[in-house]
Amino acid sequence: MPIQVVQLQAGTDAPQFELADADMQMFSLSEHRGKNIVLYFYPKDDTPGCTMEANEFSDHEDEFARYGTIVVGVSRDDCISHATFRDKYGLSVQLLSDMDGRVCRKYGVLYEKEVDGHKKLCIQRSTFIIGKQGELRHVFYGVHAHGHPQEILKLIKEMK
Repeated sequence: MPIQVVQLQAGTDAPQFELADADMQMFSLSEHRGKNIVLYFYPKDDTPGCTMEANEFSDHEDEFARYGTIVVGVSRDDCISHATFRDKYGLSVQLLSDMDGRVCRKYGVLYEKEVDGHKKLCIQRSTFIIGKQGELRHVFYGVHAHGHPQEILKLIKEMK
């Protein structure tokens, strides 16, 4: 089934969702109104780029919190994989499981890639900064893992 790519734009409302985290607790976007949310999508737990990105976001957790911001990562891995990944690296970011890709589709981060002659659905590394009222403040598709969390933190510091 071909992917219909919908790219979101800053200034629109962030698509609402609920997903389970690494502890199998439900995370609901709407329950976090009043805080900024950095929502980042990454391809796979415990791979080099994804580990680097998660570690860099975790390294800046206190600074994000100082600016009323929580950081949440989403991939299609299951909750157990997320828990193992989090515990292995001591990650502080909350990791959400979107195994069926429902939320990935809402945010337009899925694409088809050919692997060994088969088409496979993959996540394009992407980040969304959601403001305190649930609006998309910044939208980034196709980001590079290294140094990206620092760029996002700089934008958070500049937000009013």
